[in-house]
Amino acid sequence: MNDFFQKIFFDNTLGDYLWTVALILLVLVLNRLISRYLARLLGKGCKRLWPAFDERTFTQMVVHPLSAFLIVTVTIIAFYRLNFPSVLKVNIYRYPLQRVVLSVGIIIQLLFLTWLMLRIIDFLASVLEKKAALTPGQTDDQLVVFFRDLLKVIIGIVGLLLILRFAFNYDVGNLLTGLSIVGAAVALALRESLENLIASFVIFFDKPFTVGDNVKVQNIVGKVEKVGLRSTRIRSEQKTCVSVPNKQMVDTVLDNHSQRISQRNELILHLDLETPSEKIEALMAALKSFLAGIKEVEVHNVWFQDIQLQAYTIQVELFVPAAYLSQFNSIRQRVNLFALRTMEEMEIEIAGKTA
Repeated sequence: MNDFFQKIFFDNTLGDYLWTVALILLVLVLNRLISRYLARLLGKGCKRLWPAFDERTFTQMVVHPLSAFLIVTVTIIAFYRLNFPSVLKVNIYRYPLQRVVLSVGIIIQLLFLTWLMLRIIDFLASVLEKKAALTPGQTDDQLVVFFRDLLKVIIGIVGLLLILRFAFNYDVGNLLTGLSIVGAAVALALRESLENLIASFVIFFDKPFTVGDNVKVQNIVGKVEKVGLRSTRIRSEQKTCVSVPNKQMVDTVLDNHSQRISQRNELILHLDLETPSEKIEALMAALKSFLAGIKEVEVHNVWFQDIQLQAYTIQVELFVPAAYLSQFNSIRQRVNLFALRTMEEMEIEIAGKTA
C-alpha cells in the first residue's frame, strides 16, 4: 500500500497529490464555517473596544471576501508541498511558467485581501453615517463620505504596490523614489485634478456649503447632493445632475440660498398719470395695512418712489423668513392679487393701458 502512495507522477508522489487535494477539499467544505468564525472572532474583539459595534452586520459584510481570501491562501500553501513538474518548466515570453503561475496566485490573493479591506471600510463608514444622521448638521455626513472615498483610494494604491512587490518582484522603494523624481512632471500634468482635490479639503473645513444646501454657482441653481474628491454634484432645478469641479465651487462667487436669513420680494406699480394723489395715498395705506396683517412678513415698506413722464411709481418691498420656494411664492401671490383688487376697487389705471 505504501508503495502505491510512493509512486511518482510528474515529480511528485501520489501521496503528496492526495494530501494537497484533501487539504483544498477540506477548506472548501469548511470554508463557510471557518470564515464566519474568524469574522465573528474579529467582530467580538471590536465589540470590546466599541460597545455599539454591530457584530452581525460586520459578519455579513466581510464573510464573502474573507472566505475567498482563505480559499486562495490555503490553495497556494497546499501547492507549495508539490514540486513543479519538470515537463512544465518552460518559458513564456522569457518568464518561467512556474513564476507566472505563482504570480497569478499572489495577484488573486492580494485582490481578495484588498476587497476585504474595502468591505471593512464600507462597514465602518455605514456605522459613522448612522451616527452622523443623528446630528442636526450635514458637515459630519459629508466628511464620512469624503474620507470613505479617500481611504478606498489609498487602499487601492497600497494593494497595487503590494502586487508589484510580491507578484512581480518590483522594488517598491526604487519605484517610489522614481515617482518622486517625476513627481513634479506628474503634478503639472495632473494640476487640475490636484487643485480639485485641494479644493475639496477647503470645502470641508471652510464650509461654504454642505450637502443638502440650495446654492447658485455661475448659472447653475440647485441642491448639493454630494461633495467628492474631484467634483460636487448638484441636482438642478430641471432635476438634472450637474457635476461642478470643486475648484470652481471655491474660486467663483457662490450664493448659498440655504443660509439666507430672509427672502426679499419687490413689487413696482406704475400708475396712470391721471390718478389723483388722494387715491395714491389710499392705495399705499391699504397696502401697508394688508402687509401688516401677514404674520410671515418681518419687514415691509411702501413708498411713492418716483414721478415719471409716463407714470407714477409706487414700490412695495417686503421680507419674509427663509422658506421653501412654494411658501414664498404663495405670499407673493397674495400681495400681488391684493394690489390688483385694490386698484380695481379704487378705479386706478395701470400706466400705458389702452382704452
